[in-house]
Amino acid sequence: MSDVGSDEFDEEQNKLGEYTGNRNEAGERHGVGKAVLANGDVYEGEYQKGKRHGQGTYRYKNGARYVGDYQENKKHGRGTFYYPDGSKYEGSWEDDLRHGQGVYTYPNKDTYDGEWLKHERFGQGVYHYYEIGSKYKGTWVNGNMENSGEYIHANHRYQGNFVNNSPVGSGKYVFDIGCEQHGEYRQVEQPLGAERSRSDANSQKASYPGSRSGYLGFGAPAGAEEDQIEGQLGELTSTPILKWIPKSIIALATLTPGEKTTAEEKDTSSMQENIGS
Repeated sequence: MSDVGSDEFDEEQNKLGEYTGNRNEAGERHGVGKAVLANGDVYEGEYQKGKRHGQGTYRYKNGARYVGDYQENKKHGRGTFYYPDGSKYEGSWEDDLRHGQGVYTYPNKDTYDGEWLKHERFGQGVYHYYEIGSKYKGTWVNGNMENSGEYIHANHRYQGNFVNNSPVGSGKYVFDIGCEQHGEYRQVEQPLGAERSRSDANSQKASYPGSRSGYLGFGAPAGAEEDQIEGQLGELTSTPILKWIPKSIIALATLTPGEKTTAEEKDTSSMQENIGS
């Protein structure tokens, strides 16, 4: 997600570049013009007193492209940045950084729509997992899911607190069939035999943010740093995993007095057996 490029290059000091366009009485680039920098980057747009200022398009030699507002040579205001890997950011900029409200589309088509602070996801935002259709809605701090939030799936959702992209402590699942399961997430030790492979260990960090096996494997969103495994699995006897500890199930649907077990109650009972096992 970096904006690696050379638009900080001082065009006026670039004697080997080319410029065609308007100038003011002082000879500075002023108005509309086109600059071809010595390194191959190209800027077309508005200038003010020698600096990129106003609307413009900056094309990087690596294939990246920015279309939007400039203020004194820096991306500032509204603009869209197209990255070489196919990702895209469309939204607010301040002092050359993603800042304010914006939408980032990742190479795998995941999207983040929310607040930014100095290039990081920070504040309230929604991350949509394109492949599975689920999404996280809640608070972000320094690019990570933090504090209160919820994972929303096709027929249920999880609500609770998050720390460093993972659920922590008390929370609840709310199911569309009309019930809630309350419980908490804990770090537990799981035996790790010497025959376990690297891929087996990595499977504990499942990218799908929902499971019926008694605990969730929450994957970090695109753009977050991945954990580094140093190849010492054979020496380990256990590995910590997140496990959901169910405590109670609350039926939300109201039954008429004297009514016997309904299909909904059966579903709730079956769910308790499957999820709480």
